[in-house]
Parts: sequence; structure tokens; C-alpha cells
Amino acid sequence: MKLKSFLLRYYPPGIMLEYEKHGELKTKSIDLLDLGPSTDVSALVEEIQKAEPLITAAQTEQVKLLIHRLQEKLGQHSNHTFYLFKVLKAHILPLTNVALNKSGSCFITGSYDRTCKLWDTASGEELNTLEGHRNVVYAMAFNNPYGDKIATGSFDKTCKLWSVETGKCYHTFRGHTAEIVCLSFNPQSTLVATGSMDTTAKLWNIQNGEEVCTLRESRWRLALLEEAELENHAKRIFKAMTGHSGEVISLSFNTSGDRIITGSFDHTVVVWDADTGRKVHILIGHCAEISSALFNWDCSLILTGSMDKTCMLWNATNGKCVATLTGHDDEILDSCFDYTGKLIATASADGTARIFSAATRKCIAKLEGHEGEISKISFNPQGNRLLTGSSDKTARIWDAQTGQCLQVLEGHTDEIFSCTFNYKGNIVITGSKDNTCRIWR
Repeated sequence: MKLKSFLLRYYPPGIMLEYEKHGELKTKSIDLLDLGPSTDVSALVEEIQKAEPLITAAQTEQVKLLIHRLQEKLGQHSNHTFYLFKVLKAHILPLTNVALNKSGSCFITGSYDRTCKLWDTASGEELNTLEGHRNVVYAMAFNNPYGDKIATGSFDKTCKLWSVETGKCYHTFRGHTAEIVCLSFNPQSTLVATGSMDTTAKLWNIQNGEEVCTLRESRWRLALLEEAELENHAKRIFKAMTGHSGEVISLSFNTSGDRIITGSFDHTVVVWDADTGRKVHILIGHCAEISSALFNWDCSLILTGSMDKTCMLWNATNGKCVATLTGHDDEILDSCFDYTGKLIATASADGTARIFSAATRKCIAKLEGHEGEISKISFNPQGNRLLTGSSDKTARIWDAQTGQCLQVLEGHTDEIFSCTFNYKGNIVITGSKDNTCRIWR
């Protein structure tokens, strides 16, 4: 193996190694999730060199320099104040969702008007209209980090794959028997996963447009369950034997792309092997519909949010529940990790959001101020700010350590259902039921 080059990853902090093996160019990542402004860089480089033979003594000073650059970036805790840059009257019917590419240079909007539109973030100009669906375009995503393809999922039961550059439709994925409501690319951009109201999730090959598999399992899994678990949850286990018994409303890959999780109306979350389509774990414990399910960055934990007013943390390796996060008085509508996986944020129909420590599982801040339910929550890349969107027609920026509201983004005339930071954390996009999308800079 021969090291070719170093690449920096700011969020979460890490160094990517490009190396050659048997004539083939490959990459591997060194995650530095615990890196802080006061980290002893010399000691850290020694640890890295012990664990990574590609980094020799000759590269010590170069690696130190890279880590110092990461420290400087982490120390830039922006006090950025956002202002309204542009209001986009995006569609003739209500919007459904908004998604940014990784760089934040462009974003997409879906709508009840059966189209998806591509927009330039810097200018607010429309770049393309993706037409072809015969019903509501509800779910959409870029194939980040590459950003050259878009997947759209529709109530017409199909998913389409598009070129960002030309707007050409590469493939139409057919096979679901009900509305597609969630989708995701794997990190390698070789697969698209779709979740549907038909209770199934499917994996699709983006090169040839063919279905790879429908996520199901055989009865062997029952034999692995402890007797007490069978007794307590036999009814729900039986329902989950060949897949979910309720609509699949959330799904996501882990960062390595070898696992995918699906959350359902049947109160369960399932972990699947993305290579074989086989069920690995059934996460049973919630007593109402699942609203969100996702891995942390290092794939060690899974966070699930539910209409039962709780979030649960699970060990991703063995599928066991390690904590239940409580405190909300109404349904959990969204939840997320920060980039490093150290903090967890929850958003609720009770009009509040909460921040928890992933290590202690304790609530460290309560975010109060919205006058309606909070349906979306996300951290900025730096992890020091939170963004919430609410039915009270506003989005808010919060201090992630204190829970203090720093800014209210006002102007929408109806409920905000989507809001997100770009990768640098200096742009916010909000989407509303008022048929407009706003760019804040």
C-alpha cells in the first residue's frame, strides 16, 4: 500500500487518506470526533501513527499541520446572524420537502404540483424542473457527497433518478404498490433505498435501474430471541417476521453503507444488512408510530423518535436499548445527532425542543419559545447551533449549549415543515405550506 494524499474533513473532524493498493486508488478515514481546541496534537499524532501504518514518521509534521487546521476550524464558533436573502415562489401548489446538496450550492424542492425543482442557492434562480411524476413528489435527495444525481419519490408509487446537470431522467424504479414517502442514497452512491406506505422498503441499483431486493427476513430470527422477549413481544415479533406490518415512514443508511434502518407505523425499527437485505435486529420498545430513526456518525448508536413522546437510544451492534429519553409532553416529531454524535436534539408537538448528552443521556437544555409544534430540528455542522421549524410560521436559531434562542426567522405566512443548514452552516433554507421557500444568509 502506498499513501498518495491527505484530504481534510471539517465536519465531523477527520483526515481522509487516499492510497494505492494493487494498482487501485482507495480511501480510508481517520475520525477525530473528540478533537478540540485544547487537544495535545503531538500525542494525538503518536496515537494515529501506532494505529495507521500508512502514516510514517516522514509525514508527522504534515499530519500535525492538518490537525492544527482542523482545530482552528473547530474554534471558529460563528455568531452569524441570518438575514432574508430571497423568497422563492417555488411551485403553484404546496411544497412537500426541501433538500440541499453537500456544498450547499444548490437545493431541490418537491411539491403537490408533481414536479421537483432545482435551485441555485447563491442567486435563487431556478436551474431545472424535473417533470414526469404523475402524483405528489414527496421525498427527494441528492446523492451526497457527489451531488450529481437526484432521487425523487412520489405518491404515484415510483422513484425516479435524475441528472443534476441536464435534468434527464436516468431510471424510473417501479415495484411499490403504494405511495413512496422516504428515500436515501447509500454513501457510495450505488444504491437508492425507498420506503413506502405499502409496508416495504426496497433497494435499487442506480447503474442499471433494477431492484436489488425488498427488505424481508425468514423465520430463523425467532430462534435467536430470548424466551422472555418472545413472551413479552410475541405479537409484534410475529408481525415483523417478514417485514414491517405498518407503513415505512423513515429510513437511513449508516456512514459506512453496510446497514440501513427503517422506522414504521407498526412501532418498530428494523436494522437490515444492506448487502444481503437480511434483517439484523428488530428494535422493539416504542408503543406508538416511529417518527425518525438514524445512526450516529461512528455507527455505534441508533436514535429513534416516536409518537409515544420518547426517544430511545440503541446499541447498533446488538440491537439492545441503552436509554429512553423522556420529558416531552407530546409526540416526538423529529430527532437528530450532532455531527460528532455527542449531542442529541429532540423536537415535539408540545412546542419545545430538548438537547441531551449522548454520553450521560441527561437533558442539558430545554428550548422554549415556539407557539406551535416543532416538526423539524437540526444542528449546524459546527454543533454549536440548532435550527427548528414550527407550525407557528417561524424558524429559530438556538445556542446548543445553553438552549437560548438567538434569532427568530420570521416572514412565512403558514407552517414551516422543512428547514436545514448548508454544510458550512452559513445558509439556512426554510420551506413552508405558504408555497414559498426562503433563503437566509
